[in-house]
Amino acid sequence: MADPDALRARFAAALTGARGGADGPDPLPYADHLLARWNEPWRRYHTLTHLTAVLDHLDGVLAGHAADPDAVRLAAWFHDAVYRPERDGNEERSARLAERALAEAGVPGARTAEVARLVRLTTGHDPAPDDPDGQALCDADLAILAAPPSAYAAYTAAVREEYAFVPPDGFRAGRAEILRGLLALPALFRTPYGAEHWERTARYNIAAEIDLLTPIAPNDPPEGPRP
Repeated sequence: MADPDALRARFAAALTGARGGADGPDPLPYADHLLARWNEPWRRYHTLTHLTAVLDHLDGVLAGHAADPDAVRLAAWFHDAVYRPERDGNEERSARLAERALAEAGVPGARTAEVARLVRLTTGHDPAPDDPDGQALCDADLAILAAPPSAYAAYTAAVREEYAFVPPDGFRAGRAEILRGLLALPALFRTPYGAEHWERTARYNIAAEIDLLTPIAPNDPPEGPRP
């Protein structure tokens, strides 16, 4: 369960760190605005629970990988801040929100630009080999793909609820296409921890979900006995 008070404190610490010691507006109104966005009623997976999980990974097993940890934490806050499942371009809208809010909140221009760049990177989750900040954020965002079976099933059910407006056949086709795109990446996880601990399980989970999403054609012969 997400703790809003703890999240407010975490946002304030990241924003203060990103300012580099400079004065600025009170962080809490910005935190409350973001919390309200993450708590929108149509969200089922992209909720405060997901935000907390991403932040926990960044402060836990992925701590020390990022070159600019405060920028990465702020990018985690903004990466799904704008989220309407029926609309494209959520990542771009989230990045633009970060650019406006962080500039107003006193974050220097270069660091604000870095946060926005990281948010945009979550569109494809394909950071460059020399991008430790992008690697940390993308690995933390995709860590759910390596969850145990029950947690992975809950994740996929929540995603389906968010897309309840999409007919079943359309959802299965669209979801399978996205998952195949992830499997086509040379690696899902780019940090040493993610590569070692999450890669194999995530690929297994994704492949199993694709199998469930792919209908069996009526004329397909039944499988024979397996050796």
